[in-house]
Amino acid sequence: MAVGLVALLDDVAALVKLAAASVDDVGAAAGRASVKATGVVVDDTAVTPRYVQGLAPERELPIIKRIAVGSLRNKIVIILPVILLLSQFIPWLLTPLLMIGGAYLCFEGAERIWEAASGHHEEKPPAGAAASQEEAVVSGAIRTDFILSAEIMVIALNEVSAEAFWTRAAVLVIVALLITALVYGVVGLIVKMDDMGLRLAANESSALQRTGRLLVKGMPVVLQVLSTVGIAAMLWVGGHILVDGFDKLGWHGPLALIHVLEETGHAVPGVGAILGWLMGTIGSAIFGLVVGALIVGLLHLVPRRGSAQETSRS
Repeated sequence: MAVGLVALLDDVAALVKLAAASVDDVGAAAGRASVKATGVVVDDTAVTPRYVQGLAPERELPIIKRIAVGSLRNKIVIILPVILLLSQFIPWLLTPLLMIGGAYLCFEGAERIWEAASGHHEEKPPAGAAASQEEAVVSGAIRTDFILSAEIMVIALNEVSAEAFWTRAAVLVIVALLITALVYGVVGLIVKMDDMGLRLAANESSALQRTGRLLVKGMPVVLQVLSTVGIAAMLWVGGHILVDGFDKLGWHGPLALIHVLEETGHAVPGVGAILGWLMGTIGSAIFGLVVGALIVGLLHLVPRRGSAQETSRS
């Protein structure tokens, strides 16, 4: 009996060690996957603040919370099971699906530029329709987040593709939680910085008052810059998804050209690393803008031309 008990305890100890090792492996893999996805995290953080511009200050954090919950639902409830099953059974389908999302990002970024250049803006709800305006903001942000979240999760999945199925699943859950908390924590801090400035401006300390006034004056500019960066980020991320996808599907020209641009930048002494990244980013953004402009033209200009011809005939 004693010998059997000792053997059982040895087995339990071995299982505990195995479980601890597995937890360490999952943690390390999640860390690697999260680092790989940080580029898209920057884009996601830049895109989101523009959705709460112009809304009542007291609704900013609740809206960001709703977007964050929607983002987490995107990642864990929809994207995670889909990409795990696809990677397990039909991995070749991941690239075309991701490219469709990339094309949507290019379209949205190009449409924002077209609206600014042409003066045609989306119709906003009337002043009394705050609830419908909030719903439109949240649904639009979650829709855009879906594409960015999909790329984050696919990047993370590629980093741990050699791991066992359940290890991949655990890593993706951890990445989803960490990335969502990071992105929307930073976004919440950004959009409430002006409120923090007002509190500091009311402080008795003259130094804190100056800091507060600087924050209040500077945050509208920061938000406007982030809004512009967000549009550029959609074109960059969407263009990068498409270029990478076309390369995997056999059309190597766009990615080869971007590599040439990156190598040209890397050859510059002193600032090679930064310049190489910048030139590659601009190349992807230009490609994304071209694709997005084509989609905008098809969806906006062609129907309008058709309706104009019908009017002239009548």
